[in-house]
Amino acid sequence: MVMKFVKLVLRGMMPALLILGVGPAGAWSNHALGTWPALSVMAEVKSAAPLNVERLESFLAAEQVALEKILQQEEAWARAHVPVYPVRPDALMFRASKDPAELRQRFIDAVRINPQLQLKLFRQVPPGEPPNGKPGLPWTEVTTLRGDTSARQITFEQLAEGDTVSMLDVLATASDEPDYGMDLGLWENNDTAYGKTYGFGKQPFGNPALEFASQAPLHMGFYHEAEIIYLAAGFLKRTYPEYRIHLWQTLALHALRSGHPYWGWRFAGWALHYIQDLTQPYHARVLPGVGVPRMLWINSVDMIGYHVAKNHAITLVSNRHLALENYQYHRMKAAYARHDLDDALVLACRDMTRDHAYAPYDDAAPRQVIAREANAAADAADMTLENSLPAKYIADAEYDFGKSEKGVDLFDLSRQSPQTAQQGMTGLASALLRNYGVHTRSLVRALLSRSDAGARR
Repeated sequence: MVMKFVKLVLRGMMPALLILGVGPAGAWSNHALGTWPALSVMAEVKSAAPLNVERLESFLAAEQVALEKILQQEEAWARAHVPVYPVRPDALMFRASKDPAELRQRFIDAVRINPQLQLKLFRQVPPGEPPNGKPGLPWTEVTTLRGDTSARQITFEQLAEGDTVSMLDVLATASDEPDYGMDLGLWENNDTAYGKTYGFGKQPFGNPALEFASQAPLHMGFYHEAEIIYLAAGFLKRTYPEYRIHLWQTLALHALRSGHPYWGWRFAGWALHYIQDLTQPYHARVLPGVGVPRMLWINSVDMIGYHVAKNHAITLVSNRHLALENYQYHRMKAAYARHDLDDALVLACRDMTRDHAYAPYDDAAPRQVIAREANAAADAADMTLENSLPAKYIADAEYDFGKSEKGVDLFDLSRQSPQTAQQGMTGLASALLRNYGVHTRSLVRALLSRSDAGARR
């Protein structure tokens, strides 16, 4: 009887988990801002020869026969290793073709990404970098999003096949790319034609009617919740960054070993995005700052008609998630604009002192190392935000950060706070971005090592 009641109460958590679809489902605002410094300290990256830019169609045409086998092996790997994996329909299996447009479409279907994403050739220009004479690329040709997206604030430089670009810029630019619509509309209840054919099933959480919310299950990893939560909220197991990371790193390795370094490192940047997402506590814990007993109490009273506690919990956790992203983005953007490479957040990304403390990257790392680390930091991060930022943005349950105001700069506002509060935010963001840098370099080292070993065979 007690267990039946607990299950009933936990099922009441479903509406609360719509928090994951309120506002942006991003973990960090503009991943490139962290990727540039994180990899700039690696000699193998910084001193690498410029890469020859290549169209996706050129890569696919050259490697299509090999990709038939590789993508089939990758699907087999996912079915064997990713819990609750949404099996790709056999009809979407990649097959070679002499028609470039058909080949491109078959690849998009096989890797199950948003077909509206144009996958143009471009470089993100760091804030504060002077123009170099290359043509710009409108943000509308980079992302499928048309609402309030951070891509509006980014300068993009158009590239063409045959151009050269640095390995660092390819990795940094690509590390932000999955937030441009790559994983939007993939679920069968997202009202898209491709979502009905991709085989992902119904969106496990978040509001399927909100555009950005549909990417959340592929960018969040709820691997370390209390067992009692999974008992009734089994849908929380349907999070798939491991699937994306392994897919993109597999393609990266093949591209690097077969003489296509531009796509090798662009695919690698895509893999980095999901690893970096898992370093954000709000992507590794459902409700940071809200313990299991309080969850049960909130949903118990919600079931009998008292909805205030649930609504307040949703708003507060959502606001804090957005507040952390906002602070990180505005502080790092400002540092770039003033060419301050000694800002604490930039230094944290570059800090290599703890790299040796981690085992070399392997397939278990996203779940067992990266997400576990972020999950363990979640409650303390939530408390720091509550103690360090203006109460309006993180402690007022009547204020909706995602809807109430535009143009808020929490880094600028935080500089008006007491010194202890400023130090609290610097310490929190630095600690998280230090992990961001460590795990970013770990994957790149693994790819460098494995691609070299493959080339020598």
